[in-house]
Amino acid sequence: MIVTLKDGSKKEYAEAKSVIDIAYDISEGLARAACAGEVNGEVVDLRTVIDSDCELNILTAKDEKGLAVLRHTASHVLAQAVQTLFPDAKVAIGPSIDTGFYYDFDCPPFSRDDLDAIEKEMKKIIKKGAKIERFTKSREDAIAYFQEKNEPYKVELIEDLPEGSEISFYSQGDWTDLCAGPHLMSVKGVKAFKLLSSSSAYWRGSEKNAMLTRIYGTAYASKDELKEHLEQMEEAKRRDHNKLGREMKIFTTVDVIGQGLPLIMPNGVIMMQELQRWIEDEETKRGYIRTKTPLMAKSDLYKISGHWDHYKDGMFVLGDEETDKEVFALRPMTCPFQYYVYKAEQHSYRDLPLRYGETSTLFRNEDSGEMHGLTRVRQFTISEGHLIVRPDQMVKEFKDCIALAQYCLQVLGVEEDVTYHLSKWDPNNKEKYIGDAEVWNQTEAHIRQMLEELNIPFTEDVGEAAFYGPKVDINAKNVYGKEDTMITIQWDALLAEQFDMYYIDENGVEPKPGLLPMIRDLQRMRMRVALATATPEVRARKYLRMVGVEDAFDAVACAEMVAHGKPAPDVYLLAAQKLDLPPEELLGVEDSPSGVRSAHSAGMTVAMIPDQDEPSTEIAALCALVAPTLEGIMPFIEKLNANKFG
Repeated sequence: MIVTLKDGSKKEYAEAKSVIDIAYDISEGLARAACAGEVNGEVVDLRTVIDSDCELNILTAKDEKGLAVLRHTASHVLAQAVQTLFPDAKVAIGPSIDTGFYYDFDCPPFSRDDLDAIEKEMKKIIKKGAKIERFTKSREDAIAYFQEKNEPYKVELIEDLPEGSEISFYSQGDWTDLCAGPHLMSVKGVKAFKLLSSSSAYWRGSEKNAMLTRIYGTAYASKDELKEHLEQMEEAKRRDHNKLGREMKIFTTVDVIGQGLPLIMPNGVIMMQELQRWIEDEETKRGYIRTKTPLMAKSDLYKISGHWDHYKDGMFVLGDEETDKEVFALRPMTCPFQYYVYKAEQHSYRDLPLRYGETSTLFRNEDSGEMHGLTRVRQFTISEGHLIVRPDQMVKEFKDCIALAQYCLQVLGVEEDVTYHLSKWDPNNKEKYIGDAEVWNQTEAHIRQMLEELNIPFTEDVGEAAFYGPKVDINAKNVYGKEDTMITIQWDALLAEQFDMYYIDENGVEPKPGLLPMIRDLQRMRMRVALATATPEVRARKYLRMVGVEDAFDAVACAEMVAHGKPAPDVYLLAAQKLDLPPEELLGVEDSPSGVRSAHSAGMTVAMIPDQDEPSTEIAALCALVAPTLEGIMPFIEKLNANKFG
């Protein structure tokens, strides 16, 4: 077998070799420093045996992935020490994290004295130098093993795994833990560590579950590295905005008010007012117009936008869907509200772009463990802009948004402290998103090209997009080294369709080619015809008069006449009711995906004449006919009439 190393060199072996054996073959010094191996991109134990051609990278603590393995091993040493000193403590999970590691226990809270005692016990365990061994059990045997040890959290983790799974364990001396690994070869590899703090944490991050006690720690390959990190942490504490904000009387928090709900003090209000005036004036200079929208809305609004299905857990819901006639939710964003500002009147292509701006107060149900000072809160005020643009304006307007963001960062003196991220969808997890792969790939490509044209270095983050579109996230590291998002610029190519937003193009109000002949043919055949539209009735009848077809319809069903607009079936069901015909005996003719969904949900046969782009595979599957123009629809109607209705 041939093993290709990181530097491109190759090692050839006549028999299978473990990763650690290959490390020794390369260099004894490398083997002593090794924490894990990376085989074809997958991080594995040093004890892993390689028996076929592969690419191999030997990881040390100087590598981020190697350091993570060291810290994961340290978390197991921590858990062993806790159960040695506190035998009644039940173990949960103990992963490595960006700055160290933690482990959760079902036991009373730990004091600083407790942490110091646990540290001493960890040093004893490390001094003994137990080898770390990996072994497996069947799912059934693994459950029985932890049931016998009275470890309910481990049992729950295993029970969530598929039947027939092989469960891996790691032991160090007489202590064993459920774990997928990888780990160091011995606990001796944990040479420099520190337990930092103890806090509460919900099991699996859900407030519906048991409250556990979490111990945070960190570990490095050397005492010097650990010392440097601890000094940085002390400096970070001195610069922590949560501490400074209270000392400077900018904000405070009160337990009886609630976590993530800060009180802004007079000094903080002055700062907020100055910032608000500054950004609103700047937006006005750049052509933004102000809106003011409600702090809450009925669930119907969020169902149209998709937030109800994709983001409800992050919202504050007012009411019970099962018992209340109307359910409301505090707004986590203003975009669907501002879309209705746009829809309140008809717009021409000459009106675009329209740049709506609002200094908006938003509400998000953040996890308790994510909130710190003003970094993550449940109520906050931001400057939001929503730009309604023609396709040919999209690139320029997006670049202008980046320019506005860069101007703000420059004025605030943090331009050099930020990183840019193209947050993309995850094509392997499509249920998280709306829209088709083609739309996602196109919009992501546009953003990528723009960033490259602007010479902005960026990284691409898969799975970090919003459910309705990719975005540029502009991040900055806080004093603890964690990246927080400061500004988001979203490319939304999907929600306009959800809200049936449109404009009159340069050709004005013109009937679709073939509409008038089709109406004459339908009249000749004595067929009853209704209009089902998301347009308000006054505007709809005006358009019908302008194109001379108002008298062609036996009934008109409009958005304001029903509880839910397209893509809900309500407007089509009303049209069927007005015609006094069952929906299954009707044909819905549509030009938009939301309209197709609406007619199909009503139980009608659907024909689609695409307005611009061809329908997606999903939309096409809902249609009995997809035709390029109305001219081709009459033969289909005649056939339907003969076969289905005749």
